[in-house]
Amino acid sequence: MNLSLTGKTAIVCGSTQGIGYASAVELALLGANVTLLARDEEKLRNAVNSLDTQQGQKHQYRVADFANPEEVKTVIDAYLADFPDVHILINNTGGPAGGPLIEARLDEFTKTFAAHLLNNQQLTQAVVPSMKRLGYGRIVNIISTSIKQPIVGLGVSNTIRGAVGQWAKTLSLEIAEYGITINNVLPGYTRTARLEAILNKRMSEQGKSREEVEAQMQADIPSKRFVEPEEVGAAVAFLCTPAAASINGINVPVDGGKTGSL
Repeated sequence: MNLSLTGKTAIVCGSTQGIGYASAVELALLGANVTLLARDEEKLRNAVNSLDTQQGQKHQYRVADFANPEEVKTVIDAYLADFPDVHILINNTGGPAGGPLIEARLDEFTKTFAAHLLNNQQLTQAVVPSMKRLGYGRIVNIISTSIKQPIVGLGVSNTIRGAVGQWAKTLSLEIAEYGITINNVLPGYTRTARLEAILNKRMSEQGKSREEVEAQMQADIPSKRFVEPEEVGAAVAFLCTPAAASINGINVPVDGGKTGSL
């Protein structure tokens, strides 16, 4: 099975922590040259310096705030002017705050739509010409299991994540003939800063200890544990390999079996 990414270049968004960083680590271990894209330069510098570096590998970073799509476009255009060959794009950014959908403000939708779908679209538009020329492309979107089963209390996120899922499926039908695949990885409850925020919120609302809240959440997961970021990163990396060339337009839950649908 060909899992080598030696000589391939990957751009990984939201890659200073959590699932984005774990994905970058796994891609580097498979031999890819990784470019990290996020908003905090100090964290980017630390993250890029921690990546595995084999002979010939070169990693770098670019600073861009996904709350500002115009800035993201300027940064990716400047990057491609210097480094035009891109084989892999990992679309990933943080989700919006939770809350009932009926109470959501309109600007919450527009900001989330811009941060997720609009940035995904312009980043993909920027790198697909390179992928077509190279005859190799892998686009992986880190979304959420909510596109299969909406999560109560995450109304805006559920809505926009669903739009990203439809966007990706449509695109997968258009670009597969060029050797480009596009797939979605759907993390379940994963030990990240976002899960930490959910735990703290539930502890406060329910007046329960961390152990009680974790046990309550894990009881609904068949594996009875939270997912580790590295496990999601491994799924992302596999979809980027030559071995995954005919896996296209699908959703891959990494959730310990929690999602209640096929």
